[in-house]
Amino acid sequence: MVKNEPTPHLVASSARVLVVDDDPDLREFLGSELGVEGYSCAAAGSGQEALVQLRRERFDLVLLDWGLPDFSGVEVCERLRASNITTPVLMLTAHDDVAERVMALDAGADDYLTKPFSINELLARVRAQLRRSQLSQGETSQFALADLSLDLMRREVRRGGALITLSQREFELLAFLIRQPEKVHPRQEILEAVWGNPFIGDPNLLDVYVGYLRRKLEKPGLPRLIHNMRGVGFSLHQGQPVK
Repeated sequence: MVKNEPTPHLVASSARVLVVDDDPDLREFLGSELGVEGYSCAAAGSGQEALVQLRRERFDLVLLDWGLPDFSGVEVCERLRASNITTPVLMLTAHDDVAERVMALDAGADDYLTKPFSINELLARVRAQLRRSQLSQGETSQFALADLSLDLMRREVRRGGALITLSQREFELLAFLIRQPEKVHPRQEILEAVWGNPFIGDPNLLDVYVGYLRRKLEKPGLPRLIHNMRGVGFSLHQGQPVK
């Protein structure tokens, strides 16, 4: 049920994840992949088992299969929310019907991923949910530099009030740079933070994505924001207008 593909090693996390699925092979696989990323994992094979664990222990995220042998994933979500358990839930399902997707979200699921899925997409969704959870607990979600603003919760970037559409990787790169404006970040530090630690791939990928960002953010007449410190790395700060 999971598409095979190379899995980059991403920055480790101490977050606790509960994997709920009645397929023992999938539970083991997901637990193993999440463990490689540094997450602490527990598993449950039924809705009842999941509810017991979630009422006894604290988890940062639940990966919840729709089709369980006792309760459906939707019923588990409803019971969790009725018990005032606000742990983020990422629903995993073979259903791709819009009505069922709405049903899952209305029941309290925070996100929805259709099987078969890419393990890289799953890991990206996990990171996104954990980020949102951290932000809801008090971490700032809004950053600004000159007329550029970035909202982590809304995943929005604006320049001069105009909405800028970025890919996921472009957004992650900009979010990393804007957290510490003026600081010169070494190339390797950026690659590991945005693409995974250890970084495996062509380091010129960073230059490619910086180019993408510049084309979208730095129109003629506007101050340049992304600066290449030759031989070192990149910095985000307000510079001279782009010609």
